[in-house]
Order: sequence, then structure tokens, then C-alpha cells
Amino acid sequence: MDREEAKELRERCTQCAAVSWGLTDEGKYYCTSCHNVTDRSKEVLNIEAIPNAKKQAINRGLKVRKKHERGWDWYVCEGFQHILCQQAEALKALGVGPEVKSPVLHNLWKRYLQKSQQAYCENPVHTRKRKAAAPGSPSASDWESEPALLSEASGPSLGDSGADGCGRPSPPGRASQSEMASVCSGSLDGVEYSLHKEKGLVKMTVPATLALCGLALLWQREALALSDLLRFVEEGHIPYVNAFEHFPEEMKLYGRDKGIFAIEAWPSYEDIHRKMIEVATFLDLPRFPAITEDCYLHPNILCRKYLMEVNLPDEMHDLTRQVVQMAGLGEADILTFDPIGTRARAVKYDVQAAAIIVVVLKLLFLLDDHVEWSLSEIAETYNQENREDKPCFDFRKWYHVMKKSFDEKKQKWEEARAKFVWKSEKPLYHSPIDRSVAHKRREMVVNLQKQFSTLADSAPTAAKHSPSSFQFRWAGEGPGAVCFHGHRLRGILCRKGRSLRTRNSLYWLSTQRFCRSYCKHVTTYEESNFSLSYQFIINLFSFLLRIKTYFLHEEVSLIEKRLFKTKYSKPKTKPSRSRKVRK
Repeated sequence: MDREEAKELRERCTQCAAVSWGLTDEGKYYCTSCHNVTDRSKEVLNIEAIPNAKKQAINRGLKVRKKHERGWDWYVCEGFQHILCQQAEALKALGVGPEVKSPVLHNLWKRYLQKSQQAYCENPVHTRKRKAAAPGSPSASDWESEPALLSEASGPSLGDSGADGCGRPSPPGRASQSEMASVCSGSLDGVEYSLHKEKGLVKMTVPATLALCGLALLWQREALALSDLLRFVEEGHIPYVNAFEHFPEEMKLYGRDKGIFAIEAWPSYEDIHRKMIEVATFLDLPRFPAITEDCYLHPNILCRKYLMEVNLPDEMHDLTRQVVQMAGLGEADILTFDPIGTRARAVKYDVQAAAIIVVVLKLLFLLDDHVEWSLSEIAETYNQENREDKPCFDFRKWYHVMKKSFDEKKQKWEEARAKFVWKSEKPLYHSPIDRSVAHKRREMVVNLQKQFSTLADSAPTAAKHSPSSFQFRWAGEGPGAVCFHGHRLRGILCRKGRSLRTRNSLYWLSTQRFCRSYCKHVTTYEESNFSLSYQFIINLFSFLLRIKTYFLHEEVSLIEKRLFKTKYSKPKTKPSRSRKVRK
């Protein structure tokens, strides 16, 4: 390659509009900015000056380059496999055990391919419309073996695959691109996949890849709840938005592939949790390993974690344990996920733990905008009279400290979301004909962004923060940052005999009447119907978990229903006696 010999060409590149050319070994001009090879070649007057190796390259032409530009013959399932591989590697980088990727997630994916009849079966969907099988395709006996169900000891146990975790799988009977490729899709089955609808089939989507990751984490009982997984996705530690940018260069993506792999919305907790149940039921997975008291997902451990997160006293953990025991929420049969059970229901572990803390706060302070402030005055008086002892927990002081930190954190989060750029660095286009136009538009957008950022004198984008399980930190000595972990509940609890009772003896139910069984929701949440203190607590935990407020309020109502069964039980009505009419 010689740039000096290519200086005579002054035309702009059709893809990036740059004027920077070089010469390939075949004598063709290529752009040094975007590596686009043109059909124009340099005219050579003296053939004797050309080495023999270069002559052979010129004779070969651009066969290799044309094959590279055409790309691989690939299926949609291969694209999802690359995304799953990226997400598994990101989870390993976050500290998750390597078993999550292999064998658990690896074999979950293989089981999905077989259940959806895309691979590991006798007649895959890729070859059904072909008149004859390609030469060298596996026989029917090669795909007769049913993948074994998940085993608690070693994870999913399936047959060996013909590709590694990140490699390209080899679906049986791969057809050539000239036979199956569509002008509206870079993948061989992009158009067919987007239009295909079958009853009972769970189509793989980018959000469904997070559901598979959540199932793998739940199977291994890793110290990572679903809310943490989605928060790491939002912070960019786990590939999700524009994950297709990491596809190999040979996997051309355009047309219908854009609607399959391009994402322009953040994943919601409710959707991913529902998708986890749907995928697990579709795969006929057995009962998951039991959630015992030593597991991270047990409510006792998660309650301690969230008490530290929201800067509440450590003594409240004893009360949360009592609520868990009284409501029967710590039993393994209730916490363990069983997709093939009579009613497949996955516990929302993190939401349930936050709801337990809300119930304890209502037991202690009532949260009616009156009792909590009265108890705060008692705690403030005690702290002024006993400065040497451990301070008593002051709800009013905690509220002001927590509200300031919460407002600052939420404002930064909203600004980051508003500034997020959904457009990918790798431009997407409808067909190969529009490729050069898409690259030009993308370059123009990047240049405009640079110009506006210079005019606005905006600060450079902050570097990505290192991942952390906690969003709030209270151990530092920052201005106004008061740590309440060591504060006591002396002014709130009073001793009666050998037991401790709450000074507050009242309680109000978050939901008086639940919706009918045919409703999609259990209850409704209207902020104006509740106290300001309760609204603040619900908003605080909803922000931590990245969920809707009604979702947490519903979980609080369900826990109260288990605690106060007598208040929800219907009074028995005596049957009316019918009078006998004398004839």
C-alpha cells in the first residue's frame, strides 16, 4: 500500500466523504478513513517496475474483498447468541461466578434452540422450506437426543455443541446466501422471523436475553437481584442497547434486522420479570435450587442490605426478621421458583424485601404525617439530654438528610437519561443500496454534535463509574451526610414485661379491598390518597429498584394481607331461613 502514489485521486469517498486514498496490493484505490475499496484502479505505464507478488495480487482481483463485503450467511438466532455471550462476559467481569455462563446460560440457550426447533432437532425451521437437504447435513439420528433437564448439582446438562460460547453455531443444512438471502434483511431469516407467529412459541428478543440471564443468576443463586441486573444494564456495564455493534464485521445487519436487534427503550422490571416466568415455562425447567437463609435472595439478607442502603438503624433488622417469620415469607417452599408447578410464580425478592421495610416503618411510625413527627420530638429531646449515649433515631432528621441525597441522585439520573444517545455508532440502513447514505448522515450528525457541544461549552462526558451494589454511601464524612446505622430505637420501642412493644399502637392498611381475580392488578395506587411520608418512602424504594410506585405498593398490600388475615376475612353471614307457605 502506498499513499504517495494515490495522491493524484482527489475525489471524495462515497461513504465518509473524506479525501484520503491509498492503494491495495491489487492496485485499487481504498479510503484510509473508512477502508472502502473502490472499483477504480491506478493506471501503470511501466509494468516492469511492478514486483511479481503484486502482479499475482492484481490477477486475483478483489475476490476476497468482495466475499468479505458480502458477509456471512447468518441467522437471527446467531445474533442473539452473540448478545448472550457479551452479556455473560459482562456478568463475569462484575464478579459473577463463571458457572453462570457455562454450563448454566450456555445450556439454557441450547434448550431454547431445541424447544423453538431452530437447532438440536430432527427438522429445524431453517430447512423446512428447502426441497432437499444440503450435502453433509446431519442425519435425523444426530438430533434425536433430548437435552437433559437442569440438574441442581452441575447445572443444565445437554449434549456438546458444535461451537464454543462465542463462536458461530452451525445449524444443520445451512443454505447459501444466494438461495435464501432477502434484500430486506441482512440475515437469512430476518423477514421470516419478524413475520412468524406461532401459538405457544416464545420468540427470542433482546429483552428476553436479559430474562435468560436472570434465570441463570437465579439458578446459581448469585448475589445479584433483578433490579441490580437492570441497573447495571442502564449504567452500561451489561450490553443491551446497541449490542449489535459488537457483531463481527462479516455479519451484515440491515432492513428487518433493525427492528429485531435495535432497542430504543430501557428494560422495565415488570416486563423482564414476566418474561422470566414465560421463558422458564416454555423451556419446561424443573424446580430451581432452594432459596435458604444463607442465600443472598433470602428476605433477611436483602432487608439488611436495603436498610444500609437507605441509612436506617441496624436495630430495625430484628423487626424485619420478625415480620418475615410472622408472615411466613422466609420458607423455602415460598421463595423457590418452580416453573412446572401448578402456579408458576417467581418471587420478586428485592421488591418483597423493600416492602417488608415499608411495613416495619408503618409499625414504628405509622406514617400518617402526625405520629412520626411526634416521635421525632421525643427523640430530639432525648438526644439533647443524653449527648454521651448513642443517639435515638430521629425520623425528621433522617427525612431531611435522605430527601436531600435522594433529590440529588434522582436529578443526576434524569439528566443522564435525557442526554443518552440512542443512535448507534454503527449506522443501520434499510438495504445495501442505502449504506453510503446512512454513513454520510451518521457522520453529519457526529459533526453537528461536536459543533454544538463546542458552542455550548459543555463539559466532556463523565467517565463510566465502576459498578457498585450500593447507590448511596453513608460511611464518608461529607457535609450534611449523617449515618444513622448506629442509632437506637429507644424512644420508639417501650418495654412491657419481657418484651418490647412499639410506642405506636395504631396501624392502617395500604389496601382496604383487593381487586377481583380477573383483574390484571391486585390493587391501585393513587398518591393523593396517602400521606406525604408514605409517598416519600414508596418513591425512595421505587427509585432504588427502578420500578413503578404502584408495583411496590402492591407488594406492601400483599404482605399486610398475610400479616392481618383477620382484618381481610369476610364476616360469615347466617343463611336466611325461608318461611314455609301453608297451603
